[in-house]
Amino acid sequence: MSAPRKIQATCALELWDREALPEPDRELLNAAHEAVTRAYAPYSGFRVGAALRLENGVIITGTNQENAAYPSGMCAERVALFHAGSLYPGMAVEALAVASDGQAQWESFSPCGGCRQVIHESQQRQSAPIRLILQCRDQPVTVADGIDQYLPFSFKADGLGSSR
Repeated sequence: MSAPRKIQATCALELWDREALPEPDRELLNAAHEAVTRAYAPYSGFRVGAALRLENGVIITGTNQENAAYPSGMCAERVALFHAGSLYPGMAVEALAVASDGQAQWESFSPCGGCRQVIHESQQRQSAPIRLILQCRDQPVTVADGIDQYLPFSFKADGLGSSR
């Protein structure tokens, strides 16, 4: 048996002030903040909005949609990504902004595990990273060049083996 070796994942997120973001990122983040107002979150009270920009420049928004049967709800990120995939199949997503007016701190505001996997699958399908722009209220904005900074050891389709 070989000697154990240390495996280390790195997280290289950028922190920005909203006003200092490049204009395309700020526009997308503003759309995500506006989408928050349409979220349906009567159970958690944690409203989330998402906005994504496709390679053709179209911006699509989504909001979290809760349900009394919790597993039946949907996160804002997935609503936006699935809507984009349905309306514009094959069109690459350049960036995804996610915003909330909730009480989370910027350090803990990030996509849930399910959304991370869906973002990863979207990146794999388009063979290009999706820029992530996240902000809770007026706190610092975190920017990542792709989902790998949030999901370093992702499940990939090739892990399914010959059963596909």
